[in-house]
Amino acid sequence: MTAPLSAPRLADHPIDPAFLERWSPRAFDGSGLSEEALLTLLEAARWAPSAYNAQPWRFVYGLRGTPPWEALLTTLLAFNLAWAQNASALVYVLSDTLFTPPGKNEPGPATTASFDAGAAWGLLALQATKLGLHAHAMAGFDHGRAAQVLGSGGRYKIEAAIAIGRIGDPASLPEGLRAREFPSPRQPLSEIAFKGALPQG
Repeated sequence: MTAPLSAPRLADHPIDPAFLERWSPRAFDGSGLSEEALLTLLEAARWAPSAYNAQPWRFVYGLRGTPPWEALLTTLLAFNLAWAQNASALVYVLSDTLFTPPGKNEPGPATTASFDAGAAWGLLALQATKLGLHAHAMAGFDHGRAAQVLGSGGRYKIEAAIAIGRIGDPASLPEGLRAREFPSPRQPLSEIAFKGALPQG
């Protein structure tokens, strides 16, 4: 099932259609997902670029109907739990806050880890689209509870939780979310990309 577009998504410049097909629904159908399918998404994420090829991303996942799934659900805030409980998998993306540069023996702050982990999430989301799945990233989780469940300690920064699954009926959503269940537009490129420097004023 594909949600109707409020208006066709149009790119300002020629791009692969996969970028327009990717979006973040909240209505999932509650079906199961094989571990092999999920690992395919994580395999795509594994090939993201990163500074020094440090690959600072880490993933913790749970498949619907398994104990890890139940534990990860307890980390979500009520707003996200209301719809994410119908997903097929939950994945947390974390980044390693420490990095040992080439030629050094002691680790220091990993200043690009969040940026790199974001690149990995982007590839995961595109691979999901290729498989007829959708992924919705969330910042609405209990950070303390998530750290406890994930065992992240002090070294790893929890970047986001991701609900993954197949599109379901928007009627399954809380009433306030149903009207928002369509692929969102983007700002024109002319408003976010500037030659040479940002506009002043």
